[in-house]
Amino acid sequence: AYDCDALTAYSCSPLAVTLPRTTEEVATILRICFEERVPVIPRGAGTGLAGGALPTADAVVLGVARMNRVLETDYDDRIIRVQTGRTNLSVTGAVEADGFFYAPDPSSQLACAIAGNIGMNSGGAHCLKYGVTTNNLLGVRIVTMEGEILDVGGAHMDAAGLDLLGVICGSEGQLGVVTEATLRILPKPEGARPILLAFDSAVVAGACVSDIIKAGVLPVAIEFMDKPIIHLTEKFVGAGYPLDAEALLIVEVEGSPAEIDEALARIKDIASRHDPLEMRESTGPEQSAAIWKGRKAAFGATGSVADYLCMDGTIPTSALPQMLDGIASLADGYGLKVANVFHAGDGNMHPLILFNANEPGELAKAEALGADILTLCVDMGGCLTGEHGVGVEKRDLMVRQYAPQDLDAQMSVKGVFDPHW
Repeated sequence: AYDCDALTAYSCSPLAVTLPRTTEEVATILRICFEERVPVIPRGAGTGLAGGALPTADAVVLGVARMNRVLETDYDDRIIRVQTGRTNLSVTGAVEADGFFYAPDPSSQLACAIAGNIGMNSGGAHCLKYGVTTNNLLGVRIVTMEGEILDVGGAHMDAAGLDLLGVICGSEGQLGVVTEATLRILPKPEGARPILLAFDSAVVAGACVSDIIKAGVLPVAIEFMDKPIIHLTEKFVGAGYPLDAEALLIVEVEGSPAEIDEALARIKDIASRHDPLEMRESTGPEQSAAIWKGRKAAFGATGSVADYLCMDGTIPTSALPQMLDGIASLADGYGLKVANVFHAGDGNMHPLILFNANEPGELAKAEALGADILTLCVDMGGCLTGEHGVGVEKRDLMVRQYAPQDLDAQMSVKGVFDPHW
């Protein structure tokens, strides 16, 4: 179970696995490993898609899954403090009865741990409005590799001095083990309503996204699905999507009924200029669930028919039409199929490269296509990862985005926190 994370193409049995319950136990483990010069691999829930929790044969895996308690809730200051083994969705579960929620919502939120969310700076479908983990993280308790316990940030909005919290969030477990987190919680919105927009061209759908953003409308989510993923999900869960569409957008807005009506009216006006095949506005909770059903099941639907690699590059939203054309052209060159489903509002692409792991050479071909797609993201002014992290998957591609002096600076920071690497 601990040989790999959700990037299952690579695996290795570790030397040992430790499952502490307290920060003090984490400190003891790290102190012993530091003295014995044993590598440590921090692990949340193992749902990561980039190989960030991949162990080596001489390493100890330090899993935080048993550290799942709520330590404090403060509704006046709108914070919750939790052990970082707690799952993402259960943070909202701890406060929703009192009318609050935790905003970041990765697709794996039922299982993924706050520790991994902090490590990868995870996002989710609603990050367009609420931001990603770094926008909702106020403080951490972190244990250094020498076993020293540090508190960074806290319940206040901005900590004085160096922004160490910004360094830790997104550091992929390279700087220490985060055992506690102080998170921002928000009052639940009055209501939310999605609309499904179908188009006869993926490029036109991408242009519609760009126009919605340019118009200054701020939906809580804009999700994109192309024809292959529409058909896969329809066969898998029967969400009632139009099968003649080349692309679907799911656009959700929230607020008071009047705010929702006004925002959806503007979105429908913008969409109508792109000759949509269908505009299906939700009329109630059941239809809202149906509109989201296929999108939520996209990865499972794909995995039911093929092995796949899920890319995670991010581009400027204005470049969506060109990026979709570029992905199609690259896939044709490799003779592989790609299904696109992604957070279109912030340009976070999730092309799913389909292949057969039992066919010799297919994995290598899929990885080469993935590298080309991510390089194209960088060439278009984007970056290698939006929320999955670098891990072993994109490690060798860092030179495509960063100059040598940038990488030296990052390694210098690593050396300060973990002098023996």
